[in-house]
Amino acid sequence: MPLADTLGRPLRNLRLSVTDRCNLRCQYCMPEQDYVWLPRTDVLRFEEISRLVDIFVGCGIDRVRLTGGEPLLRRDLPALVKMLSAKGRLQDIALTTNGILLAQQARALREAGLQRVTVSLDTLQPARFTAISRQDAHAAVLEAVRVVREVFGHVKLDAVIVRGTNEDEIVALMEYAKANDAEIRFVEYMDVGGATTWSIEKVVSRREIVQTLEGAYGALEEIAEESSAPAQRFRLSDGTVFGIIASTTTPFCRTCDRSRLTADGLWYRCLYATQGMDLRKPLRAGKSDAEIQALIEETWRARDDRGAERRLEERDRSSFVPRDALRTDPHLEMHTRGG
Repeated sequence: MPLADTLGRPLRNLRLSVTDRCNLRCQYCMPEQDYVWLPRTDVLRFEEISRLVDIFVGCGIDRVRLTGGEPLLRRDLPALVKMLSAKGRLQDIALTTNGILLAQQARALREAGLQRVTVSLDTLQPARFTAISRQDAHAAVLEAVRVVREVFGHVKLDAVIVRGTNEDEIVALMEYAKANDAEIRFVEYMDVGGATTWSIEKVVSRREIVQTLEGAYGALEEIAEESSAPAQRFRLSDGTVFGIIASTTTPFCRTCDRSRLTADGLWYRCLYATQGMDLRKPLRAGKSDAEIQALIEETWRARDDRGAERRLEERDRSSFVPRDALRTDPHLEMHTRGG
């Protein structure tokens, strides 16, 4: 029988953070001035990551997404991709990136076996990009979209929509995606990890995004799919497909088959989990693959996480993790465990 948790959810998707470092300081993810970083000696070597992926594959994983932080800050990332692509039972190897370093690495990643790329693009306005990310790198991101489309033949875009910041660009971002044959996913502002300035008033909901797009394009067709993917997909009248990730107002916990491995080997069964399982320790202590796999399987079978649903049920909903707690445990940061 396939491995399943208490709600019947399989263990299928692994989000693999390769670094906690990032070259942007986006206001919705890393709004603070200073951060506590993972000790470099704790960060898993590529050979250790590859071994853990083999163990997870034995548990049922067949999809891996490389995340960060910004994953392209990890030196020689194509070498890891090549290791992963050699695993015949992995059906999909993807990457989520802010795009700044992507143009110069795209071909090497493709040749190594990377299959899909998602680029974060929250605005089409250079000055607004600088205000959101605190870096003047908008042109590099647009160039990355162009290169990925050329090298991979397709590209996805993620746009986090925050009220008072970029909600007026929803249609413009859609037009940009159409012009570049990209599938865009509009993402609700989430209150996880380091989103210390989050408030419910800043959330532009799925309903509001749909209303804005219907006002510009007419009725939307909701695409019926049997999928555990986080995005609910729609189609415009001209055939353009896009998605909305509504984790804040319409959680998809009941079908979530994702877990997250941090760069230093902590395994989280839910993005909202406050504690993870240390897999680095048994790995470096000489435990066998079978022993580590048994530990993973036992933990997944006991999984009952519904983090986003439980947050939605809270009456007094403020930012999820206090600043002081983030400083004492950097694993609570979303940039540490991957989004």
